[in-house]
Amino acid sequence: MADAEPEVPETHVLAIASHVTSGYVGNTMATFCMQTLGCEVSAIHTVNYSNHVAYKHFKGRKSTPEEVADLWTGLRNARLDNFDVLLSGYCPSAALVEQVGLIARELKSRSYTKPGSFFWVLDPVMGDNGRIYVAEDTVPAYKSLLKDADLILPNQFEAELLSDVKIHDLASMKQAVTKLHQTYRVPHVLITSIRLPPTAANPPTEAEEDLAATAKLSIIGSTATSDMKPRLFRITVPALAVFFSGTGDMFASLMVARLRQAAQEAHLLDKPSWRSPDEVAAPDLPLARAAEKVLASMHATLKDTAEHYEAAAKGLAEKQQGELNEGKGEEASEEKETQRHLALTRAAEVRVVRNVKALMSPPDLASFKAQAVDVEADGDA
Repeated sequence: MADAEPEVPETHVLAIASHVTSGYVGNTMATFCMQTLGCEVSAIHTVNYSNHVAYKHFKGRKSTPEEVADLWTGLRNARLDNFDVLLSGYCPSAALVEQVGLIARELKSRSYTKPGSFFWVLDPVMGDNGRIYVAEDTVPAYKSLLKDADLILPNQFEAELLSDVKIHDLASMKQAVTKLHQTYRVPHVLITSIRLPPTAANPPTEAEEDLAATAKLSIIGSTATSDMKPRLFRITVPALAVFFSGTGDMFASLMVARLRQAAQEAHLLDKPSWRSPDEVAAPDLPLARAAEKVLASMHATLKDTAEHYEAAAKGLAEKQQGELNEGKGEEASEEKETQRHLALTRAAEVRVVRNVKALMSPPDLASFKAQAVDVEADGDA
């Protein structure tokens, strides 16, 4: 009896992103997630840190564009440069963004005679919640790369930076996505971490009505039609009251594997940018199908991590309550606060290793169904 075919087709990914020795962010997170789903991963690191910066103390250094170029040249000279997908993430400088673009364009140029054979997932990591945490010149550097990317994964703030559209409702969201499709020719756009107030032009989805008493986040995605018009879908998920590092890297890496799987099932791997025919409705797009599985896996993993965090926080509070009479003075107080911060930051590390089953078999998929976005009175831009 022949072995069953793997869920995710054989995929060789070049991952260019940050790296930490301890914890799960950047390539440390992405490599594990993609390998768990059967992808072969070659990683080039844009920074090498001991741990992520939420710990407040870390050591390490940023990679230079020359170092990244040197590693890429080594792969090419050894003929180890045959990749199906490039996943690019955090770059600390515009020069490094440009270097990643050179690698992407070289890989893309080889695929011109074989449509679909190379796919670039670009996560334009620049900031969040209205704050840029990279150099200002990184924004135009990313804009210059958009026309070569197949899928971009900005959060709401990054989508505003790239599109020059302030997003405050579904109409402005459609305007931003349309600009990314039409001005920059990006085939697939998936915007994460969206918080839009309910209005007449932004009605709650069925999932949101079920979550009425719960904080929630949305993603909105679109695959352009042949004339670069958006096909918008939306998925809403409960928001957990814990700050997690590395969730963007987790989302991007799981999307690589799940989108390739969905594109194979739709017989699109030999089509340019794995783009669906125009008659495919937004909720039925491979991008939507992939996002459903990714969010189901992530919610289960993060819910488990949140429960672990809450248990750790409760235990720490009980321990400190029992130590009220131990140690006095400002120095003792500062040391206790440092220990508390480190313990809670450690407890909030995403428990991705302990949740391999959720990565491989996304639970409760029915709760993460994509729905079409219907924007009224916003024109047909």
